[in-house]
Amino acid sequence: MSAHGGGKAILAAFIANMGIAVAKFIGWLLSGSASMLAEAVHSVADSSNQVLLFLGGRKAKREADREHPFGYGRERYVYAFVVGIILFSVGGLFSVYEGVEKLTHPHEISGTWWWLPIVILVVAIGLETYSLRTAVKEANGVRTRGQSWWQFIRRSRSPELPVLLLEDSGALLGLVFALAGVSLTVITGNPVFDALGTLAIGLLLIVIAIVVGVEMKSLLVGEGATSAQLDQIITAIESGDEVEKLIHIKTLYVGPEELMVAAKIGLPVEKPLGAVARDIDEVEQRIRAAVPDARIVYLEPDVFRRVEGEKPTTEAFVFPSSD
Repeated sequence: MSAHGGGKAILAAFIANMGIAVAKFIGWLLSGSASMLAEAVHSVADSSNQVLLFLGGRKAKREADREHPFGYGRERYVYAFVVGIILFSVGGLFSVYEGVEKLTHPHEISGTWWWLPIVILVVAIGLETYSLRTAVKEANGVRTRGQSWWQFIRRSRSPELPVLLLEDSGALLGLVFALAGVSLTVITGNPVFDALGTLAIGLLLIVIAIVVGVEMKSLLVGEGATSAQLDQIITAIESGDEVEKLIHIKTLYVGPEELMVAAKIGLPVEKPLGAVARDIDEVEQRIRAAVPDARIVYLEPDVFRRVEGEKPTTEAFVFPSSD
């Protein structure tokens, strides 16, 4: 997996969640805590999500072929979208169902093992904190200076790290909800608090799943370069003396780290074909140097003709960025 794919963060999250899931299931079986069951299912869902993210990264490495001439980079978006569905259904809806069930049919936590869920949850919080720390460390390696975490999640064209950040943050907050619910139930003897903790976990997962789903849908439909990247590309095209006018430009991410740039550029009418070809090569090199993700570049030469009475302008026709 690429450096942007968060391979270390995925592995750390998978190991942590598998260990936590086993411990939570044991805690649920011995104590009967609804919050523990919800958290156990949550950890299983998270573990399967990490497998899906890793699998998507592997499949995306396949070489381009006749059927998929731009490669399989978007496979990573597909698998990340499936992660959102699993979070919503397996994690969120199950936890909400379990919480409602425990509200209508209260079940006290076993007196003998009342301490076990608390110990497991405290240890799980430590492991999830390590997993989140790993994801944050990897994200800081690709997050631009001054960019907020929400902006990083919204603008990143690589799906793995934003998904892991949301998933690990939700898991950590869910553990806090579970710990609060179990602790209040043990202290007061009222199982309603345990059920409310389960409901809070479910609603949290549903919100995170919706955010993941919306972001991945946008990437699947097709997003262009960020505003900063687009400005850099336009500057690269116009910085030399080859181009008289940037007439039209479109960009599209065909994979998380593979940006396609298509532009129509106005060149002097008197230039011979050989000189035009050399100019296009020069412009392509500047674009790739400015934005390394711009791996596919198509430049269409044209003769720019200014309409009589038209005011001079340096602005190209571009689509507004979603940023």
